[in-house]
Amino acid sequence: MNANTLFLRLEGPMQAWGDQESKFVVRRTGEAPTKSGVIGLLCAALGIERKNAADEWLPKLSGLRMGVRIDAPGIRWWDYHTVGAGMQMRIAEGEGKSKPGAMLTRREYLCDASFLVALQGDPQLIAELDAALKKPKWTLYLGRKCCPPSRPIHEHPARDFSDLLSAVGSIPWRKRLKEDTPPQAMNCLLEWEPTSGQPEAPANALVWYDVPLTFEPPAHQPRFVIRKTLKVGADGNVQIADKPTHTPPPPRPRADYSNTEYKKARLKRLEHDHHLCVFCKSPGTTVQHITYRHAGGDEKQEDLRALCRLCHDAVTMIEYGMGMGLDRINPEEPRWRDQIIKKRQEIIDFRSLETRRRKLAAGEVE
Repeated sequence: MNANTLFLRLEGPMQAWGDQESKFVVRRTGEAPTKSGVIGLLCAALGIERKNAADEWLPKLSGLRMGVRIDAPGIRWWDYHTVGAGMQMRIAEGEGKSKPGAMLTRREYLCDASFLVALQGDPQLIAELDAALKKPKWTLYLGRKCCPPSRPIHEHPARDFSDLLSAVGSIPWRKRLKEDTPPQAMNCLLEWEPTSGQPEAPANALVWYDVPLTFEPPAHQPRFVIRKTLKVGADGNVQIADKPTHTPPPPRPRADYSNTEYKKARLKRLEHDHHLCVFCKSPGTTVQHITYRHAGGDEKQEDLRALCRLCHDAVTMIEYGMGMGLDRINPEEPRWRDQIIKKRQEIIDFRSLETRRRKLAAGEVE
């Protein structure tokens, strides 16, 4: 019997799978491989250029049903990249002036994650893709060129299965380190298609905008994805769970304001700054994380700065507006001075307007 299911093992130190939230300057990653990312990997194995993929290959590859088993969700992490060494970039010396240079962009990654991808479709197409993965024309990577795989992508042979759930449950979970223990449960994301018995998507279906129409320019259409739970035995064998178990997505480092060690570090920093805001010298009532690299109770004194509430709100609003990740604004740095002053004034003006709105009719405020 010809195999109708192709398996890909996607595991490495870092990987990134852009979704609809991904922007040019700030690019986040989805919690699992996207269909467009996997199809891009297959096109690289086949030696298909981006501009030549839309007419023949994207319709064929997009027709494959896809399932992803999350063996290890990893942890989200930030890094930066430079893009376009010959781009005309604005410079500080002189209004409106520019020079050739690179744009600095922020990129989010999944670190130490592992996924099993199953693609199901026509056996002839599966055989062609299987042969391409064995001898790829171009280098294969996990979403971005800086993310090489640490295990062979073509680790599991193609086989025949009646459905995607059976396919992703057929391969045992495997430990990566000697001290690893099997998880109690694993999530899997299965592509949903209408059937005669179920013509409409279930209420818990997710919508992923990751079916590629073209790579240049990038354009995508949506698909429905169903989240299922698999049980893992002590021997690593996988079974379908009787009841769904929610496995949280890969975490982002964040502060734990109830942590005792954090409270100690906060008080120590306030005392170090004499309970004064390091920006405006008003009474300092809170602290600002200038980096979240040790957040959650392991904060160092150099990670924190004392601020008044107004300056803290202003700095936080700037950070969220810029989509900043682990490393944040140090309000003591001169380069942030004008932006913080401007944002402080915007907050004061807004609060003043709100105070008047409570007292006057709407027509008398403006």
